Amino acid sequence: MRVLAHPAERSQDTRIGAPAWREAAQAMSRTAHILTDRCGQEAVTMWQPKDSVLDPNVAHHLGRAAYIQPWRFRVEMLKGGSTVEKPLPGEGVTLWKGKMKPPAWYARLPLPLHRKARALQTTEVVHAHARGARLTAARLGRAQHQINGRVRQLLRQREVTDHRLSEVRKGLLINQQSVKLRGYRPKSEKIPDKADSMLTWEKEELKSMKRKMEKDMEKSEVLLKTLASCRDTLNFYFKERLQAVDLMNQPLDKVLEQAGRHSWVNLSRAPTPRTQGQKTPPPDPVGTYTPECALALNEAKRLLVESKDTLVEMAKNVVDVREQQLQISDRVCASLAQKANETLELKERLNMTLGLMRGTILRCTKYNQEMYTTHGLIKGPLLKVHLETGEKLDRPLVRMYQRHVGTQLPEAARLAQGTDKLQRHITHLEKNLDELLAKHKNLTWGLNCKNIGHEVDSSVVRLRLRQRQPHVCYEQAQRLVNDWDPRTPPPRSKSSTDP
Repeated sequence: MRVLAHPAERSQDTRIGAPAWREAAQAMSRTAHILTDRCGQEAVTMWQPKDSVLDPNVAHHLGRAAYIQPWRFRVEMLKGGSTVEKPLPGEGVTLWKGKMKPPAWYARLPLPLHRKARALQTTEVVHAHARGARLTAARLGRAQHQINGRVRQLLRQREVTDHRLSEVRKGLLINQQSVKLRGYRPKSEKIPDKADSMLTWEKEELKSMKRKMEKDMEKSEVLLKTLASCRDTLNFYFKERLQAVDLMNQPLDKVLEQAGRHSWVNLSRAPTPRTQGQKTPPPDPVGTYTPECALALNEAKRLLVESKDTLVEMAKNVVDVREQQLQISDRVCASLAQKANETLELKERLNMTLGLMRGTILRCTKYNQEMYTTHGLIKGPLLKVHLETGEKLDRPLVRMYQRHVGTQLPEAARLAQGTDKLQRHITHLEKNLDELLAKHKNLTWGLNCKNIGHEVDSSVVRLRLRQRQPHVCYEQAQRLVNDWDPRTPPPRSKSSTDP
């Protein structure tokens, strides 16, 4: 019997479903598969960095091996021939067991801990700002402390300079006292000499020193005001920065120690062998280290350098002025002492001359008296009744001999001539004696003047040595100049007159 086959059985495709239906299903499946792969790839790509996306044309295991190859440790050869594996430099997590160091991973989308991470980031920003404010406050505080120290040094140096200025002014008063005291010498001792020139020279030098010290005082006063203004500015910014670190209990010195910098202003600190500390950050108008703070610190740095030079110059000027004033005073005292010694030598010579003249005057006076006695003996008595017989010119022997005209005796003529010659000699001797007495009086006056001059110069030297002692202040020397007069006794104090 003949069997008839179904047309479908005669074809090679044994599937019952229609091809269109099957293709529709396959297309739907392919579309779903492609969508699944794309969505899965996009989901993974969102969580992975861009360079971690594998090439779709390369097998997965080969692409992964090529991707992680740069993460593996590098093998380095040592000198002895051995090898050592070292991780790559840079950021990342070192996996010592797998001998790999993957780079840092950065997500493209917020992670589940995004809120906490943002809170931590905010905390870090706040802490960084607080640390910056604290560090800036520490710098400002240390700069203020150094400015305060420099102000104290400048004040102490001003006291030293003011004391030296007082000594210079006292030196001027001593010079004035010396000139005033030497003005009471006799007129013969006021002839200008080298001592007067030395006193004038000392006055000019002391005036020059006074101007120099006053200039230093004015300069230091201006610098002191500038330092005080800078200190107030630093204090204002210091308190302003401290408002951000009220709740952070940490000493500011510890902050500077952690920063590796003892100070951002002090230039005299010796370098330490430690690692270099943090550098000064650039000024930021909206940050903690504002341009105003930078300007204040730079101004403090400039003032510290300038004040240091000023202090050195003031100290040097004080030492130079002190030595110069002492040398000038010693030279003036030496000249006055030499003038007193010269006056003493002249006084001794005048005293010797006065002694010799006194002996000559005594001898001349005695000889004059003898001449008067001789003149009286030769001239004879004043009355005739006092004459003896042998002394009369009309005695009998003479009258008998002179009866003749040509037999006159020369006794009367010789007596008259001798008396006249003796009288002239007595007159000349009295004239010489008057000259000796006048010269003796002049020498006595000159000796007294020399004595006064010697006493005055010696008193000036003693006065200068006593007044220049440190315990004698300016006011005492000023009272001595204004109130004291050597020609009058010092006034009695009120306490001495009170009952």
